[in-house]
Amino acid sequence: EFADDAGKKGGEFYTPRSVVRLIVELLEPRERMRICDPTAGSAGMLIYAAQYVAEHGGDPRNLVLHGQERNLGTLAIGKLNLLLHGLRSARYEGGDVIAEPRLMDERGRLFSYDRVIANPPFSLKEWGADFAPNDPHHRFDRFGAIPPKTKGDLAFLQHMLAVTNPDGMVGVVMPHGILFRGGAEGTIRKGIVEADLFEAVIGLAPNLFNGASIPVAICVLNKKKAPERRGKVLFIDAAQPGYYRAGKAKNYLDREHITKVVEAFQAYQDVERFAHVASIDEIAANDFNLNISRYVDTTEH
Repeated sequence: EFADDAGKKGGEFYTPRSVVRLIVELLEPRERMRICDPTAGSAGMLIYAAQYVAEHGGDPRNLVLHGQERNLGTLAIGKLNLLLHGLRSARYEGGDVIAEPRLMDERGRLFSYDRVIANPPFSLKEWGADFAPNDPHHRFDRFGAIPPKTKGDLAFLQHMLAVTNPDGMVGVVMPHGILFRGGAEGTIRKGIVEADLFEAVIGLAPNLFNGASIPVAICVLNKKKAPERRGKVLFIDAAQPGYYRAGKAKNYLDREHITKVVEAFQAYQDVERFAHVASIDEIAANDFNLNISRYVDTTEH
């Protein structure tokens, strides 16, 4: 209810429950995992991760759930939400995750996690570019460039990768621009592809988010890909008819649509006009452009 008008100006949008569900099902969290949402909002992603574990026979009390949120009004709602869902041990901190990450051990080192899941603010203008070069945690110096001052998308992704442990996975909602923009973003993207971290890039329909009509992509990154997936990235185009339900003002993902995407991710193979497994060589030949239409041809032949 509160989300519609809460954060439109900051590029912040409430994540529809169906999109949260899709990301959690792609990441398959399990009991005893450490899970973090660095831009946690009303904590929906952490709550659904716990519900998913419970649905699959695990005890959500055996999860470590951490979040951070800079909007203090939203933070209060998120804390209440966690409490109402019985997740008393979740740790939820206030503050800007780029400039003042709060989830650290007593020696001042960032915690690391098995699953990092987020819908960061889209293309945030003042994300903290001045702070990044001297970041004591070295989150922004791994991939050869610092994100541009006026677009924070990849800064959030770099933070997420920095707090993912060597066996862990990232699931993140991103605007399509990060898939093809050049400059510093192109350099970072190339570095992430060459490090073989992208596991899947999934395009969703436009108009799924309240207040944001732009189509989004879900990026799944994995630091420990299965051997048969190494050197490859799966592209899925779920922004076409049959993979969402069209509504008057907005579009919807139903259970059947989520299932189609999750099954395609698990199968990890080409599906005509829907999914394509690209090698890193193929991506390099495309100049490290990850635009889904370059890899999945949806035209009717």
